[in-house]
Amino acid sequence: MIMVYKIRFVLLCVIVTGWLAGCTAVDVDHYAGTAPRLDIAEYFDGETRAWGMVQDFRGRVQRRFTVDIDGQLEGDTLVLDERFDYADGETDRRIWTFERQDDGRWLGSANDVEGPVEARQSGHAFNMSYSLPVEVSGRTITFTLDDWMYLQPDGRLINRTAMKKFGITLAEITIVFEQR
Repeated sequence: MIMVYKIRFVLLCVIVTGWLAGCTAVDVDHYAGTAPRLDIAEYFDGETRAWGMVQDFRGRVQRRFTVDIDGQLEGDTLVLDERFDYADGETDRRIWTFERQDDGRWLGSANDVEGPVEARQSGHAFNMSYSLPVEVSGRTITFTLDDWMYLQPDGRLINRTAMKKFGITLAEITIVFEQR
């Protein structure tokens, strides 16, 4: 009987923690009026290089990588061809297509991302959330990614992404972009 109460208590704590985390989420409009102003079409039009890492929920680095990005802007369409080189020798490629909407909004898609991606930019920040299937230990797990980019005064772009499952952050990605 005591074990049942302990399990219920733990479940209640997990639910309350998830609810509180959702209540504290930052809206991209919080950054309205901040500088330098980020426009992803302007930033990624051309060649960009990035360096990044994936950390697990304990903060331990699991993967390191570089990314070379070729961005092509035609009208209101931005195509990003990303080529990943991981420290372990693995390579990967992701091709994003973003369509500019109104009021700082973008609609995006990528070859390995599930469904359409709604994104917004305001001031120096850009945010998008999407579902990404990832192979982990021989099986595919679909994570929800909460992806934030912040333009720095020196022109570098810092990207922080939380990889979540059931609302719990299981890994984080940090990337620094630099225009060539």
